Amino acid sequence: MRLSCSSVAGACLLTLACWSVAQTQPLPGATPAAPAEPQVQAPGDALGRDTPRGTVQGFVGAARRGEGELASQYLDTELTGTEAGDLAHELFVVLDARLPPRLRQLNDAPEGSRSDPLRPNEEIVGTISSARADISVVVERVTRGGRPIWLFSQTTLESVPALYDEVMLGWGNRLLPQFLTVTRLGGIRLFEWIVVLLGLPFFYLVTTLLNKILTPLVRALSRRFARHSNLFDREVLPAPVRLLILALAIRWSLSVLPLPLLVRQFWSNLASLFIIIGIVWMLTFLTAEVERHVQRRFPRANLTAGATLLRVLRRMADALVIFAGLLAMLRHFGVDATPALAGLGVGGIAVALAAQKTLENVIAGASLIFDQAVRVGDSLKMGEVVGTVDHIGLRSTRIRTVDRTIVSVPNGQIANMSLETLSARDKFCFHPVVAVRYETTAAQLHAVVDGIRRLLNDHPAIERESVRVRFLRLGAFSLDIDVLAYVFATDGDHFLEIQEELLFSVTSLVEASGTQIASTQTVYVVNPAEAPKPTPSRQSR
Repeated sequence: MRLSCSSVAGACLLTLACWSVAQTQPLPGATPAAPAEPQVQAPGDALGRDTPRGTVQGFVGAARRGEGELASQYLDTELTGTEAGDLAHELFVVLDARLPPRLRQLNDAPEGSRSDPLRPNEEIVGTISSARADISVVVERVTRGGRPIWLFSQTTLESVPALYDEVMLGWGNRLLPQFLTVTRLGGIRLFEWIVVLLGLPFFYLVTTLLNKILTPLVRALSRRFARHSNLFDREVLPAPVRLLILALAIRWSLSVLPLPLLVRQFWSNLASLFIIIGIVWMLTFLTAEVERHVQRRFPRANLTAGATLLRVLRRMADALVIFAGLLAMLRHFGVDATPALAGLGVGGIAVALAAQKTLENVIAGASLIFDQAVRVGDSLKMGEVVGTVDHIGLRSTRIRTVDRTIVSVPNGQIANMSLETLSARDKFCFHPVVAVRYETTAAQLHAVVDGIRRLLNDHPAIERESVRVRFLRLGAFSLDIDVLAYVFATDGDHFLEIQEELLFSVTSLVEASGTQIASTQTVYVVNPAEAPKPTPSRQSR
């Protein structure tokens, strides 16, 4: 017995369904399991100490506001009261001056990153450079009140007094005027306001002046040593390059100036954004330059179609670059873009399926343009359509027929059809059959054949190796002479002109030989009286 695929598949599905039902139904005689009680999630820590990031940010915020007692709750120490507040203040001063500005990159999971399997309950917040040795700032997961929280470890707190003294003896505290470090506006020191409001315009002004100084200098050198190069006709330092230089200057300044942590965090984020924007901007400049370079290499016949296709490809590349830049920004600020990517992937598949024919025509159009299988101005024959290519677009190609009408053919159809490009011929076939009357004598026929052969061999537009003139056959109403030769002509009109000249010459040769072209049928009428009588047949008896 033969089973079809559908019956086998149905049997498999039925078996799986029965198995799933059997798994969900209790066995006979078995005691049904009690429903599982819903797990009640414990409320989070009121101070936000559930994660390493929450501990660091909560401590910095409380210490910045001057709440020493609250800030001491983030320390794993046995000190209490004023001593704990003083230690929290010293830790804040150290972190504010030396901690790397990477608060957004800190782990925000309750279990931590577990980067060190040997110490799963410790998380390194950052490394502080010191005159003696580099010291790691560590938060440790401990249990307080029956729940795990993250606190600054005792090892870190032991190194705080020495680091505090080193920070207070730094050159920034000695050189800056006291009113800049003491005076506050909106809870922010005056020195920080000056750095934020005046630092960015100053840096950008420096890059602009540098561009104005270097542009004429480099342009003069390029004209002297590379006269035919137009590389430096524009600015030496365009806007995206100046933006990257500005970001690098900010990075360098953060490592030198004694700025607070939040200010350094702000400038670090800003520098990262400038780097991402500058790279994206530079890549868009690069795609524009590639478009111009490729466009100069396109033949003039396909210049319009090639320019349209290149512009579409450039816009797609720019969109991809900008999208990658947005993903990099989201990644920098700790935003997970995986759901958005998944949604875009599903949407892209849906759009591709809906626009399948359009995409097929666009891809076929790109193939026609790059392969130059069809060019604007070509005369071609495609099925029953004969005409000249008027325009090649991304979706369809327009052909102007001999009747001066326009036929639009989808590019996908052109890519799958056999095309005969008439204008691509390097030579034209001259192949008439000269039919002379049956009254032509053998001498006259030889004269016609030899004369046509000499005519073709002596003509400058005829390929001599291709000349073939032969007495072909005894036709029903004429003596046929086959003539074959290839003519060198620039186009179809030029060939018709040469063909007309050759046909006139052949006609003159036929008349000069004493015969005529067989243009009509000759009917011989016989008098019935003179017709021979039929001979009676003999039949044997």
